[in-house]
Amino acid sequence: MLRLEMLCTGDEVLHGQIVDTNAAWLADFLFRQGIPMRSRATVGDALEDLVTTLQQRSEYADVLIVNGGLGPTSDDLSAQAAADALGEPLVEHPEWIARMQAYFAQRGREMSESNRKQAQIPASAELVDNPVGTACGFAIKLNRCWIFFTPGVPSEFKVMVEQQILPRLRQRFTLPEPPLCLRLTTFGRTESGLAQQLDSLPLPEGVALGYRSSMPIIELKLTGPETLRPAMLPVWDHIKAVAGENCIFEGTAGLPAKIRKILMQREMTLALSEQFTAGLLNWQLRAVQAPLAAGELPVHKGRSTLKDVAARARTLATHAQAPLALAVGELQDSFISVALHTPEGTFGQTMHYRAAHHSEKVRQEVTAMLALDMLRRWGNGWSPYGSYEWLQAEVTL
Repeated sequence: MLRLEMLCTGDEVLHGQIVDTNAAWLADFLFRQGIPMRSRATVGDALEDLVTTLQQRSEYADVLIVNGGLGPTSDDLSAQAAADALGEPLVEHPEWIARMQAYFAQRGREMSESNRKQAQIPASAELVDNPVGTACGFAIKLNRCWIFFTPGVPSEFKVMVEQQILPRLRQRFTLPEPPLCLRLTTFGRTESGLAQQLDSLPLPEGVALGYRSSMPIIELKLTGPETLRPAMLPVWDHIKAVAGENCIFEGTAGLPAKIRKILMQREMTLALSEQFTAGLLNWQLRAVQAPLAAGELPVHKGRSTLKDVAARARTLATHAQAPLALAVGELQDSFISVALHTPEGTFGQTMHYRAAHHSEKVRQEVTAMLALDMLRRWGNGWSPYGSYEWLQAEVTL
């Protein structure tokens, strides 16, 4: 099996000052291509450490993708590290200088002299095009390993992986077929509760069941070769039955996209009133272009009851001339009230967050999902009130 690894560079990544979204994206992208990443490492902006790591990993990996360190500043050391590992000089590529000059000219700017550094790559390196930025990517062969060097800017990195690196891998290696990965996401279940029902489930050989817990959801994944699809589908049906009404969506689209589909199918608009969630619902639904009629962020002094929140949902629906309205109250002593107004009536519940250690951000995300889940359940023709293992309904209208 092809051994593909990743090397992330930069002090800001190593020290946790930024989240390495490139690594997460690459791992997922490659997995979907049938090339699971075998290892990943991070090295700071130290030339000696970079050279040593390149030399060490080139003895084990077939392919190493290096991310970052191709900028114009003194702490961008990836090209120099590659040249040192190879024992050869850097060579400036005039054609890339011309590309950069044109890039800046199109933006009404003059190229800085420091940008010339981005056109310097090891003498034996193969230039790898970066069609959306100034950093010149390149590839080298060191020991048994093909090493690809990419910029850290996510938009540039992703384009280069998809358009430049993957085609080269397909040319140089025999790659397996992409796996079949069936996914669903649950809300209101616990990982241990699902595992108790599913861990004894017999699986076809070569098929794996995985769990991913990320508050407030649990994702279930059934992964195996595409050739085993006929054997996997009955297992998947059983998994969906276990998830039951707590399955908020299949695939990767997300719950807001599910809500948009419900609204579009019913030709309805939705109005939103948000206190504790502070516009989070509005942002999530606008991101998927859901049909919204109105949105408000009311300021309420004093304690508000569930009846107050339900009345706000009804009033907003009337003023916005919308058939549907969701209202979220304020968090009070770990209790939160949410109301859904529909043509059939108004439904509301007050939930008790029993986990005191959750941050306000997590509680906002949970509340937003609870509100959308009420709407999802209503849209499916079910009771808006779900069964949740870690949320307790104190009052229900």
